[in-house]
Amino acid sequence: MKVFYWSPFFTKIATITAVINSAKSLLRYNKKNKYSVSIINAIGEWNDYKKTIDENVVFKELSKKNYVKLIPKGGFIKSRLSYLFIFIVSLPKLLKLINSEKPDYLIIHLITSLPIFLSPFFNKKTKIILRLSGLPKLNPLRLIFWRLFAKKIYKVTCPTESTFKTIIESKIFDEEKIYLLKDPIISIKNINKYKNEKLNTDITKNKYILGIGRLTTQKNFKLLLNFYIKLIKKYPEYKLYILGEGEDRIMLNNLIEKYQLNTKAFLLGHQDNIFKYLKHADCFILSSLWEDPGFVLVEAAAMNTNIISSNCPNGPEEIISNNDFLFTNGSSDNLLTKFQIYKNKNAIDLVNQKIRNKKKIKFYTLFQHYKGLNSILN
Repeated sequence: MKVFYWSPFFTKIATITAVINSAKSLLRYNKKNKYSVSIINAIGEWNDYKKTIDENVVFKELSKKNYVKLIPKGGFIKSRLSYLFIFIVSLPKLLKLINSEKPDYLIIHLITSLPIFLSPFFNKKTKIILRLSGLPKLNPLRLIFWRLFAKKIYKVTCPTESTFKTIIESKIFDEEKIYLLKDPIISIKNINKYKNEKLNTDITKNKYILGIGRLTTQKNFKLLLNFYIKLIKKYPEYKLYILGEGEDRIMLNNLIEKYQLNTKAFLLGHQDNIFKYLKHADCFILSSLWEDPGFVLVEAAAMNTNIISSNCPNGPEEIISNNDFLFTNGSSDNLLTKFQIYKNKNAIDLVNQKIRNKKKIKFYTLFQHYKGLNSILN
């Protein structure tokens, strides 16, 4: 059975890990070798990942040229121009690939409009599985597009219970087509490999709060900085480290300079290994305006890190079920209140919360993902 993945990207995002781990799970737990797995490399986006992915994963090249370094990045307009470029460049090549290779399934994650648009022209053998990577904005254009092509989509998978419920209630797709399939985020092998890597002693000697994610509006690190400005008046011993890159870097740097936090708050850029930072953090704070569910939230829970999260849609409440550790989305004042509650917790309460978090994330392993995906493919 031939399974192809379509997920073109041009910046480092969590969906990359989801695709890699999903492909790995099909190969790792596929005891009868009934699956062959391929990832479509649209514009050279997967070139840097080929050596880290299972050697049995085949890459289907759409272009000989690596466009990733050439296309515009950062900001709404630039990203939309890049999406349009990928759409136009890949359109004839993707159609040719699917009709010549005739995969049984095409699992689509990002820029899903292209394979859906081409679906009437695909061979009859290939079934499309629309993998929602987050809660989609059901604007009029998307609603019309999905309804037009709903019959051409074989299955729709949702990463959280909230998104699953929203898609069912929208009545765009037949209910029997919609599945809850949680992301394959946790790889114990990777965590054990990376968590013990040495971290700079200049960091480990400090008591610090950690934020992780792309420096974008969604991740709302501006709120995290505003909270931190208030926090250090009472807890001056804390440092703030933010891992990630993105278009908000200049704005966040300006805030750090404005409030003279240059020796207290640090933007450390993108880090391939976040686990060594989570291991030593006093607390990880998810400040996002929306998530589904938030890969780093699951990874922090797997690392037994203390967590405080916004109660944003969709997903954090499904993992952090204790309201003491959930703050009102967009409120730095409420985050400060919840941090004080966290500080007043005794050691037993904190351990019990970590245990609850671990129980919630057990469905985000590669094996659990494989079980769900395998049932859909069969």
